[in-house]
Amino acid sequence: MKIYYSLVLLATAFVQPMCAFGEDEHHQHADHSSSHNHMMSASPLTAAGNYAFFTIQEAIEKLDADPNTDWSKVNLEALRQHLVDMQNFTLNVKVLSQKPLKNGMQAVVRPDNEDAAASLDRVFDAHPAQLKKETGWDMSVTKQDGLYTVTVTTNNPAEVAKIRGLGYIGAMATGAHHQSHHWSMAKGENPHQHH
Repeated sequence: MKIYYSLVLLATAFVQPMCAFGEDEHHQHADHSSSHNHMMSASPLTAAGNYAFFTIQEAIEKLDADPNTDWSKVNLEALRQHLVDMQNFTLNVKVLSQKPLKNGMQAVVRPDNEDAAASLDRVFDAHPAQLKKETGWDMSVTKQDGLYTVTVTTNNPAEVAKIRGLGYIGAMATGAHHQSHHWSMAKGENPHQHH
């Protein structure tokens, strides 16, 4: 309830100065109408609502700014579907266990629903090869009775503690390929053609 009232007060603080802008001031600043309109439409907020919406909004801004954008190939729906997969494998699973192995770690993951299971299937189809390319680590995934056993190992003893510390979600988030994948999807390309 305190958060709700804080938001109401915050909104009021922004609305009152705009409503107090009288006719006299408006006429005095007629020469600055364009900057006034910009000021009225500007917002101190930067968050777009949620990360998926923000990612899509950012992609649109970059596509708009690129004069070479081929709008006939743009496919934001593919990006949206991938972001749904990311949401699923991040939040819509239960990590039932994570245990250290001699040269890495093993996690057992259970999806919360069929959509999350389908997302895991799609992600695990591509992520192990990408992880190998970026880190040299081996990721293997087995599926049995609705459970996914994810094993990540390395031949480098200096990286074993890192893999254990990262665990399931860290192994999924490791690497700088996510942003380039998202950009390729937005442009209507197959990101796996570039990696």
